[in-house]
Amino acid sequence: MQKIIRIGTRESQLALWQANKVKKELEALGYETVLVPIKSTGDIVLNKPLYELGITGIFTKNLDIAMLNDDIDIAVHSLKDVPTVLPEGIIQAAVLKRANPNDILVLKDNEEFFGQPNGVIATGSLRRKAQWLQRYPTHKVVDLRGNVNTRLQKLQDNDWNGAVFAAAGLERIGLRPKGAVNLSWMIPAPAQGAIMITALESDDYVKDACEQLNHYETQVCTDIERDFLNRLEGGCTAPIGAHAYIDEKTEEINFKGILLSRDGQKKISVVKTAKVGRHRYLAKDCADYVINRGGKELMLEDESLEKEFAIYSTKKLSEIQKKLLPTSMEVLDSDFIKIRFNRIAPKVVKDEIENVIITSKNGVEAILNSFAKDELNFKNIYCVGRRTKKLIEQKIGKVVFQARNASKLAEYLSNELQGKEVTYFCSDLRLDTLPTVLAENDIIVHEIEAYKTMYSPVIVKENVNGVLFYSPSTVESYLQENSADKIAFCIGESTAKEARKHFENVQVANLPTVESVIEMVNLHFVKK
Repeated sequence: MQKIIRIGTRESQLALWQANKVKKELEALGYETVLVPIKSTGDIVLNKPLYELGITGIFTKNLDIAMLNDDIDIAVHSLKDVPTVLPEGIIQAAVLKRANPNDILVLKDNEEFFGQPNGVIATGSLRRKAQWLQRYPTHKVVDLRGNVNTRLQKLQDNDWNGAVFAAAGLERIGLRPKGAVNLSWMIPAPAQGAIMITALESDDYVKDACEQLNHYETQVCTDIERDFLNRLEGGCTAPIGAHAYIDEKTEEINFKGILLSRDGQKKISVVKTAKVGRHRYLAKDCADYVINRGGKELMLEDESLEKEFAIYSTKKLSEIQKKLLPTSMEVLDSDFIKIRFNRIAPKVVKDEIENVIITSKNGVEAILNSFAKDELNFKNIYCVGRRTKKLIEQKIGKVVFQARNASKLAEYLSNELQGKEVTYFCSDLRLDTLPTVLAENDIIVHEIEAYKTMYSPVIVKENVNGVLFYSPSTVESYLQENSADKIAFCIGESTAKEARKHFENVQVANLPTVESVIEMVNLHFVKK
């Protein structure tokens, strides 16, 4: 039976138009598809400008999470909304032929206000705001958020002179007004006007399907623009524009880029060309040009604003994870739990072990600290967590079953292994849930203490508003040096159960992932 490709999309009219375009093109090639609408933080939180939210991937990360949790097979995005670094395991599967890349001004009345000192323009884009103020420094730019239809309605309901939109968005759904002004002088967002499809790196069937939709020229140009953005380390919180196009007569790629201060008073621009096929360093050369003329200092000036909130993570966050949080938030982190691997006796793995339980990545690494892969003879491996499963299958062997948490694994094993034996590689600090439930269901549990969990707390500053916890042990470690007067953001119910013993305000992530905890933090603070 042919696989049905599940297409993830936001719920706005424009997003659904783009998803339906991909759906039609895949079905024209003979593939079966179905749309799966998913909300994003950018659709939910509409009371603050995008640049104040400061969250990289605000319109895409819920789709990323859905894909990693196997709820969808592909996601369709406006490429300008996609972070330049994709989550591990997710790849760019295709870029469709680009539409109009330009920005346009939708007028409320007429163009007379251009020459007046008190014009009022609306946009939620910091890039558009900075470029407008650079050209019209006496004008006022007000925030405008929402989907295309909402923004058009807000323009009608307010006393503004006009609002700036991406031309492609209005044109795709047939809403471009006749009197809209093409802003040819405004450099668009990197990849504006292009539609991107993402997929799991491991899904060859879906990758093969999407590859047939890829438009090479658009891919080349948008890759250059996004590389330029990435090298400047800018996101939706920095006013950066970039546009590349191929001149078919000369077979040259023409590139122009710009970086501005948020108020539009300072700018650094660059224009450069390169032959197609010799464009490998085009983005780097242009980014270096901007950086060498004070680009980093210009961005630091804007980032030196006082932080609105502060959070502390009891586990070190990656740079990608930190970029999911607003720039208005101070992010502090430290490993409150340190791990020490035990030496596991050779006799433990001398013979084949029929049923093995591993509940964390630490368990996997502890086993491999004592044995090489070819020394292990595990018949059936059961684990907790998607990332644990991935590590096991990379370094040990096939996983029979993976559960979201220890309770779910205990429930599954109680039905499957009643009357049998299991070997559980665990820490000296572990929850009683799994061994207790298994024992109650006539399953003999052989516990192997593979590693020790040691507390490593630090004193958290008083100005911290919330603390991120990832296990009951991180809660216990935190409380050795700190009081429970913060908001506790917990990765799962087991962690939350421990936190509720001490904290008044405890919140639990929808999914047991660091990204889901960060999503919860965003939704809490950006609504303030």
